[in-house]
Amino acid sequence: MPWKRLYLDKKFKAMNNAAELERIGKHAVEKLRKEKLTSGHSFMINSNELPGRESYREYPDGTIKLVITSPESRSFTELRTLSADEAGFIRSKFSLG
Repeated sequence: MPWKRLYLDKKFKAMNNAAELERIGKHAVEKLRKEKLTSGHSFMINSNELPGRESYREYPDGTIKLVITSPESRSFTELRTLSADEAGFIRSKFSLG
């Protein structure tokens, strides 16, 4: 049935496009992270597992801190510094070299 073939071709192309978009997105994040850290700035790591406005910030010295962003999203407050093991876990979890 030709319509099934057409449907499967379109579905396969869409899956390939999604995989390509994911690859491009990951590359862009890796590049941004490297640029931020090498220029002396922190890099924000967002996680759906953190409540509300909380996120992680990675710093050029390798530390990662748990922070909460202000309601206006203009500043943040440090909640705590992660241990070296916790920081390693976060880097591994988010595939950050």
